[in-house]
Amino acid sequence: MALAAIFVFLLVSALHVLDRMLDIARKRGSLSDEQLRLRVEITEILKNASLLSTPSTFAQAAKLKRLAAAKEKELAKLQQQDIQGKQSLHDKYGKVLLIAKGLTYGALVLWFWSAPVTTVPKHLLQPFGRMFSWRGVDAATGHVVVW
Repeated sequence: MALAAIFVFLLVSALHVLDRMLDIARKRGSLSDEQLRLRVEITEILKNASLLSTPSTFAQAAKLKRLAAAKEKELAKLQQQDIQGKQSLHDKYGKVLLIAKGLTYGALVLWFWSAPVTTVPKHLLQPFGRMFSWRGVDAATGHVVVW
């Protein structure tokens, strides 16, 4: 029975770790090469636009700022597409993990259905002993069996 407890602990811990890893992967986004390239271009364009701060170069600076805004819109569109694709993938993995957890927990309940949770001396459960022990007292030890 001691090995079974270790097995159950490791199995439940593994399911919990997988669930946490999926949550972390869902929350953390990754950048593609194209997104990084667009970010670098936007920063370069905005840096060049800030250098053109004199009244005679105002038109060039405004043009560069409009170009940077267009690139930011393109970047936002790419990020939205990336989020939608990854969200559907994470949803599929989440559903598979949820089904696996349900089946695992159901199998563990069926496996340990007839095993008592603990045996406790009668005097410790005096007011509530009958509520915790559906099947009564262990005949060999006289302790209350909690199911």
